[in-house]
Amino acid sequence: MSEELTMKDFEQELNNSFKKIFPGDVVTGTVIGISDTEVTLDLNYCSEGIIPLAELSNDPRFSIKADVQMGESISAVVMHENKEGALVLSRKRADDILAWDKLKELMDAGTPVTVKIAEAFPAGAITYLHGIRAFIPASKLALTFVDDTSAYVGQTVQAAVITVNQADKKLVLSVKDVLREQEKQERNSRIARLPVGTVVTGTIEKIMPYGAFVAIGNGLSGLLHISQICAKRIKTPNEVIKVGDTVNVKIIDVKDGKVSLSMKAVEETAEVAEEIEEVSEESYVYEDKSAPATMASLFANIKL
Repeated sequence: MSEELTMKDFEQELNNSFKKIFPGDVVTGTVIGISDTEVTLDLNYCSEGIIPLAELSNDPRFSIKADVQMGESISAVVMHENKEGALVLSRKRADDILAWDKLKELMDAGTPVTVKIAEAFPAGAITYLHGIRAFIPASKLALTFVDDTSAYVGQTVQAAVITVNQADKKLVLSVKDVLREQEKQERNSRIARLPVGTVVTGTIEKIMPYGAFVAIGNGLSGLLHISQICAKRIKTPNEVIKVGDTVNVKIIDVKDGKVSLSMKAVEETAEVAEEIEEVSEESYVYEDKSAPATMASLFANIKL
């Protein structure tokens, strides 16, 4: 059986050695040699492939010794045959052909990528992804306004692919989109750990016809619906509260990243905490008894 497999392997190698390769073809080979000036590939062909240093990468920070490994598989475009009979290849040209499909997949999937900032201009920064030059606008480098883009040069950042245009060779990334998603996940995690039934002190930050948004600390806000402002029926929240008011509210529900609050549910004898503190990931539920508990008693057994 092993002899039969060996014969099949030999047959395949023989067929490969006689296959025709032409300039413009994309071939894939295994790195069998690395020097200061070129990389040698085993193409499983009658001749080896040579990728000159200038044809390895568009990235100016590329290092032939640091960024290429023995045994690595590399795809490249055939340019011509040299005097020694070896095929001269270009990975840069292969990147221009193959990388755009990968980049489109990354954009469609919303997969964050890790890149290193190579250059900076007032309008933004330059990096390279799969050998393709990418632009990160200054407005997409951080969550807040970036005054000095040069401070980002050399930094490794996570970014989202937001524009892929092969025809115009346009690749745009956004660090801001990744940071915003991380911020959202962290906020939802903090909200999910809030003990329902807790009475806290908050500040009215925005009033809408249907209620008000109350800042309850730790960067969190909750909705105080108009029906939960007071026991009597009111037409608008402004009849009872205004922006900037300090109010005592009870957390009555936590669902889908949203916090529901109630002033009406707060009893006169409630001991009110000054602000929400971040709780640990350990699950904790406060069962509301005859009177609200203090924040100290709520979090006495929780690691902060």
